[in-house]
Amino acid sequence: MREPRARRSELATPASSERMCEKAASSGADFVFLDLEDACAPSAKDAARGIAVAALTDLDWGRTVRAVRVNAIDTPWCHGDIIEVVTGARDALDVLIVPKARSARDVWWVDVLLTQLETKLRLTRPIGLEVLIEEAEGLANAAEIARASSRLEAVIFGAGDLSASLRARVNGNFDPVGEYPGDFWHFARATVLAAARAAGVDAIDAPYPDYRDAEGYRRSAVHASLMGYDGKWAIHPDQVPIANEVFTPTAQEIEEAREAMEIYRESEAEGVGAIGRDGRLVDAAHMRLATNVLYKASLARESAFQK
Repeated sequence: MREPRARRSELATPASSERMCEKAASSGADFVFLDLEDACAPSAKDAARGIAVAALTDLDWGRTVRAVRVNAIDTPWCHGDIIEVVTGARDALDVLIVPKARSARDVWWVDVLLTQLETKLRLTRPIGLEVLIEEAEGLANAAEIARASSRLEAVIFGAGDLSASLRARVNGNFDPVGEYPGDFWHFARATVLAAARAAGVDAIDAPYPDYRDAEGYRRSAVHASLMGYDGKWAIHPDQVPIANEVFTPTAQEIEEAREAMEIYRESEAEGVGAIGRDGRLVDAAHMRLATNVLYKASLARESAFQK
């Protein structure tokens, strides 16, 4: 059984920058990943592994989830990334992020390698996995990818590379360059979300590249939160508090959920399965919604208490 974790904010940090790693450790993000993939030039990737290991083991992360995004499994770096980072960081590493997952087989390969390393190094707890759905093939196989490993904790919607894979006409913020009816990314977001929920894992929304546009980031985060996503990537520390706020249920939502559950349980004890409350029907489906609110609130409280 995987450990529940708050993932309201997942902060991306170049693994090649010691200064940025230090800032990330005190950012207030629920989850920080040191990036060996897109944030590192090919010439810097090998050296970045050592910087990532030093940051994971030497910095004070509190209870922030510590992760590394390795390079895709079809690159010359992936095998070395996993071997060197896991061997160096050991129990200071919580999660590995696998980019560009195309099939369950990709996740299985990483799972097997991690199992071998954990046995060899006698690690005290298993390393979790997150996977990025950012290729057309991966989107088509999202459901099987999300079920590919008991290590899997979250699937991430990756709009950037998916734009390229689909040959979409988008700008640098992954928005369509022309008028488009409705939400350009709704199908992809819903597919990733449904795959995550069917597999019992978390769903994380894509980054918002224009980090100076705080309102745009908030708007994007709110849309993902309304759909049911658990959190969103941040590419700058300034985006972290916005994500933490948006993906935390409000005091009003929490109070309404508690009141609805209390009233429903009282009625249920009397043999009534559906009741009226403030002129609206309240039944078992509403109890499931209320449970979701209280669960997310408990994760947020625990994360805030631990930081």
